[in-house]
Amino acid sequence: MFWTNALSTRPSLEAAVTEVTQTIENRLSSSANVGIFFISSAYASDYPRLIPLILEKLSLPILIGCGGAGIIGQPEENQIREIENNPALTLMVGCLPEVEIKPFFISPESLPDLDSSPETWHELIGLSSQEKPQFILLSDAFATRINDLLAGLDFAYPQSVKVGGLSSSSLMGVPGTLFYHQNGNPQSGLYHQGTVGLALSGNITIDTIVAQGCRPIGQPYQVVNGERNIILELSQGGKTRSPLDWLRELIESLEDSDRQLAQHSLFVGVVRDEFKQELQPGDFLIRNLLGVDPKLGAIAIGDRVRPGQRLQFHLRDAQTSAEDLETLLKQSNRSTAIQGALMFSCLGRGQNLYQMPNFDSQLFANYFPGVSLGGFFCNGEIGPVGKETFLHGYTSVLALLRQLSI
Repeated sequence: MFWTNALSTRPSLEAAVTEVTQTIENRLSSSANVGIFFISSAYASDYPRLIPLILEKLSLPILIGCGGAGIIGQPEENQIREIENNPALTLMVGCLPEVEIKPFFISPESLPDLDSSPETWHELIGLSSQEKPQFILLSDAFATRINDLLAGLDFAYPQSVKVGGLSSSSLMGVPGTLFYHQNGNPQSGLYHQGTVGLALSGNITIDTIVAQGCRPIGQPYQVVNGERNIILELSQGGKTRSPLDWLRELIESLEDSDRQLAQHSLFVGVVRDEFKQELQPGDFLIRNLLGVDPKLGAIAIGDRVRPGQRLQFHLRDAQTSAEDLETLLKQSNRSTAIQGALMFSCLGRGQNLYQMPNFDSQLFANYFPGVSLGGFFCNGEIGPVGKETFLHGYTSVLALLRQLSI
């Protein structure tokens, strides 16, 4: 298996395509099987010309991609850059022997109902669950039915990893765009809704890092009473009170710096494993705190809850985000060779968060030197927490691509 990446920041689309394709062609010793690209919305007026330009210079039977407000890639082999709000094109190309590559485009209308059988999903993708495909997903910026898609894929392919992101744009009025090409497939083209993706099966696996960038404060609570995404009562230590009462008490106990942070960077972490007692940062699914009802003392969060679930309040800042990603990189399995990687990072990270460029990607390079990396800044990130796949925010999701056997 061989992956390589090239990045161009040339303002002309033709020049950018020429630069990345020539760089990649010089590195290939055999024909490539697949390409994945991410392109800045600065080129949006030229989007319809992109796939033909790439294929004219580099023969790729399968090619998917999407538009992004920020692009991550390698202008040189030992250098990684994050280009935000400026022209950039990054192309990741793979030579994947012993791997079946199944590209697909799924429109919102073609999604099966959630009560459909696994076989219905297998027919949609064109692979059975026995083949244990690994999924790379690029979806439209408005996440049309994305939660239904992730729930359906988890149901039909419970042993498969699903990673990816939602397209994005830095220009008002320019929608995030999806690109799809497969030789001889009439569905090839540009889309503004739905999902394009790859199902990879055979001698390949994807290890994931999902860095949600939060740290817990206080202690976990248990939901006593709630409806949909509204929490009415929480219990802790045998006491049951309204969430707002618990939250006020918690904030009063914080140090001044954390109290100020809680005014604008307070989140809720929902525990995914109901049986785990010793909780670690990766055991939580981080969700936005959407609002409070002072009369009822209720809070609303960006996910459904049910009685019996545990949750804990969290804070997010640049230092916490950096420490979270570094901890997960340290814990990742580096005893087996990673041949390539994709990074799906939130628009809320990057220079806006860290006040310096290339932070997350350089942190990755420190732990995986020499590994080709491509990616983009997303409108939402797709990755697993526990045994389920979720749409995240403010997160960096890494897909580490490697062979199962060498």
